[in-house]
Amino acid sequence: MLRALLFILPLALMIYAFIDCLNTPEEEVKHLPKPVWAIVVLLFSVVGAIGWIVAGKDRRPQARGGAGGWVAPDDNPEFLKSLRDEKRTDAPADGPDDETALKDWEADLRRREEELRKREQDGGEAPEKP
Repeated sequence: MLRALLFILPLALMIYAFIDCLNTPEEEVKHLPKPVWAIVVLLFSVVGAIGWIVAGKDRRPQARGGAGGWVAPDDNPEFLKSLRDEKRTDAPADGPDDETALKDWEADLRRREEELRKREQDGGEAPEKP
């Protein structure tokens, strides 16, 4: 079992380092060009893989947000400002509010009901539909 482990571990390390090297963007590769790192990992299996993991890639955590980074909408001040601006433009400046519109509708309904009652009392006829 130990013999198999001595063969599988370096192979797994080399495969991991090679795939990581291929998937790493060119901007994050340090010290050597990306194709040279891939060749070093393949030719010098364990030493090349450890070299890639230790020195080949910029492994510092990337700053979230900032220039070009993604920011959640509830953390993005520009998005929140656009919502406030949108809310202001949606509200009518001089238009009637809901209460005024409701009072106008109620007054119109009362006027129509009164007209209907007068017509029914005068001739018993149903009003003509417009």
